[in-house]
Amino acid sequence: MIWKSLVRLAALAVSIILTLGHPTLDVGFSGPESQNKYVFAHFMVGIVENYQLSDWIADMTAAQAIGIDAFALNCASIDKYTPTQLALAYRAAQQVNFKVFISFDFAYWSNGDTAKITAYMQQYANHPAQMQYKGAAIVSTFVGDSFNWGPVKQGTSHPICALPHLQDPAEVSSNGGRSADGAFSWYAWPTDGGNSIIKGPMTTIWDDRYVKNLAGNPYMAPVSPWFATHFNSKNWVFICENLPTLRWEQMLALQPSLIEIISWNDYGESHYIGPFSANHSDDGSSQWATGMPHDAWRDLYKPYIAAYKSGATKPTIDKEQIVYWYRPTPKGVSCPEDRLGAPNGINMLSDSIFVATLLTSPATLTVASGSNGPVSIDVPAGIVTSNVTMGVGPQTFSVSRNGQTILNGKGGLPVQDHSKYYNFNVYVGSITN
Repeated sequence: MIWKSLVRLAALAVSIILTLGHPTLDVGFSGPESQNKYVFAHFMVGIVENYQLSDWIADMTAAQAIGIDAFALNCASIDKYTPTQLALAYRAAQQVNFKVFISFDFAYWSNGDTAKITAYMQQYANHPAQMQYKGAAIVSTFVGDSFNWGPVKQGTSHPICALPHLQDPAEVSSNGGRSADGAFSWYAWPTDGGNSIIKGPMTTIWDDRYVKNLAGNPYMAPVSPWFATHFNSKNWVFICENLPTLRWEQMLALQPSLIEIISWNDYGESHYIGPFSANHSDDGSSQWATGMPHDAWRDLYKPYIAAYKSGATKPTIDKEQIVYWYRPTPKGVSCPEDRLGAPNGINMLSDSIFVATLLTSPATLTVASGSNGPVSIDVPAGIVTSNVTMGVGPQTFSVSRNGQTILNGKGGLPVQDHSKYYNFNVYVGSITN
């Protein structure tokens, strides 16, 4: 009887905590997936008003092929098609055995939208396609630091794991009554905070602060290959030239609880790894994203994702390949017709061609960039990023071993010395046997 009374008291204490809201980070999720690691990709619902079920399935199938487990569905309160597209996303995910979760974009949502957010969570938290973590439905945000998840949890019949984007890692330990269960960071590029641009290199200084303050609670770390944008409201480029591999090397060392790739389809910020979908609505980013595929970055990400999930410190290479990326022009090219002017940050960039070699054993990489003479670099096995000085004209790449050429090909875009508009996006391609 004493034991039963203690059990009842413990249950009552849990009930009170859930009712009042925990004063610090909520902990104690349990479930069979508790030891697993997951990789997600940030998906912009705001530009897929015209998506059909087949479009969602195509994107999800491509994501699954490299080991991505779910899309974080970034959605705005102002888009009338948000309910329609969320329903299609969950339906498509269920069909292909993929997962999704909502990421409320608090550039549009507010702290007064608790009832609407609760309604969405009540609708989807127990959906077969909803991403669960340790027995609870994941929900995230873009900003929204001060939103209180306690009422949402109380109003949702299924457990929720709230992993909001907290802009300041110090906010984690002063979470108060906001009932977050962990945190997501947006610092995937070299920065002093916010949108400040620094020369780099990229470090884990921000990640380390989040991990320390989370004290064992889930940290959803950001991974991004690039960031260049050219809108009236934002016109800059971060210094992230070697980030496609460097950031993953950092993740293999850090081994965070979760990883979110920024992004699958944010063409406006040039960090998409998904295909350039014909059915997305154009917010003006076609000016720098059309004809600039990033698909080969998925080939680069695949072995890193597998290594992260297995707890390995190095990726395993089973197919030899070159993945290259470079801008369409040198940074000094003038575009007098472009009313916005050159993006902030370009003076810190190098005029370089970047090449990641995926090799099973050491070999020699040779790059001929435009009119520059060929440059040969001895590279070890594994994934290594090298760079050579950019030259105007066609780009050629080859890899040789023991006197035999094993990979050889041309870049998909010549570097030019003129452009109508400033474009600091990159062309990404690959060469395989």
